[in-house]
Amino acid sequence: MNNTVEQDIQIYSPQSIIGIFNNALKMKETVSLVFLKGKYVFGQGKSYAGYFYDLLYSESSPISIGVKISNLLRSKIINNETYVLRGFIEKKIKNSSIELVFVIDEIIQQEERMISEDELKRFEILQKKLNQGTNDLESFIRSKKSSNQLIKIANIYGHNAIVQHDFYEGLGVARNEFIIDDYTCNITSSTSILDQLKELMNKDYDIIALVRGGGDRQSFDAFDDVKLADFFISIPFVTITAIGHSVDETLLDKLSDKRYNLPLDYGVGLYKIIEKLTEEKSNSRAALINEVKLDITKQFNERVKTLETQLIKKNQEFDKLQESSQKSVKDLSDEVQKMNKNHSLTIENLSKNHSLELDKTKKSLEIMFNKNFQLELANEKQKHQLEKQELIKEIEEIKNENSNNNLIVYIIIAIIVGLIIGALAF
Repeated sequence: MNNTVEQDIQIYSPQSIIGIFNNALKMKETVSLVFLKGKYVFGQGKSYAGYFYDLLYSESSPISIGVKISNLLRSKIINNETYVLRGFIEKKIKNSSIELVFVIDEIIQQEERMISEDELKRFEILQKKLNQGTNDLESFIRSKKSSNQLIKIANIYGHNAIVQHDFYEGLGVARNEFIIDDYTCNITSSTSILDQLKELMNKDYDIIALVRGGGDRQSFDAFDDVKLADFFISIPFVTITAIGHSVDETLLDKLSDKRYNLPLDYGVGLYKIIEKLTEEKSNSRAALINEVKLDITKQFNERVKTLETQLIKKNQEFDKLQESSQKSVKDLSDEVQKMNKNHSLTIENLSKNHSLELDKTKKSLEIMFNKNFQLELANEKQKHQLEKQELIKEIEEIKNENSNNNLIVYIIIAIIVGLIIGALAF
């Protein structure tokens, strides 16, 4: 029965049916040159096999067609300008769809655009931001970290967004270096974004970021809103955009202090800044240590050199002093020997003179003693003579007075005789 069904009904594979429709789209526009007019928008910005793949939008609608253009022609195109282009239509089978690509052969004309009031306002806002200057994100974080201050970040996402995970994945371990709060709003509405920004103005944040995971081109119109942009440049915090596209640069991208294409890039960017500062701090500390080491080594070497010089000088002075001392000792020894010799002679002379003087003194003393002895003897004899005469006189008197006392006379005579004998004996 199955064989019968296959015979009665024509069955195609997906590839076969797409090939049939692809071959069926044969018209003069696909086999000959055509002219297209529209707003030219750059694609990914990368060249593949010598060609860029961009978009050409209708002037009055958001409908676009892919374009393929050579590197040479692409260099002549200005982004977001309107052109008349010549080329041909090329069909591409992509999964279950047939994609049309306009292959540009020649740039026919660049349309002059009328500058709208919004464009003038955008220019004024850009000029105002240019005059204000931008806050460098890395310098700001460096300043905060050098003074050990906490960095508070407010991230604004769309409702039901899931790109927070991408941001934190890119941030990695550097998450500990920040205080991060997440807020949500209708990220495709400029009014909703503006209200959320105004609410955050009263809070103590250092950085405010608009974070989005991508979407179609029309959903980025909110980031080109003039009223939102005018308020955006008045924010006193560091501003960041990471709204998930790299094809176009929105007005808020141009006005922000730092632009990242994707939430992941935003997280990685903060991580790299922290990593760089940490490495610089480490290198600075290591450099300081090396500098101190070199300085200490230099001072030590200079000190050693100075001490070696002083030691050499002292050794030279010691050698001179030793030589001088040896000479002085020798001179002193000679002088001592000379003095000893002179002293010996002097002692010998003094001894000889002393002996002579002593002999002379002895003789003088002997003569003096004999002289004094003779004088004393004479005086004593004279004294005894006088005493004798006085005794004789007294005896005579006693005789006259006591002629009858013979015993007394005899005693007196005996005394006199004793005295005479004693005097003679002396």
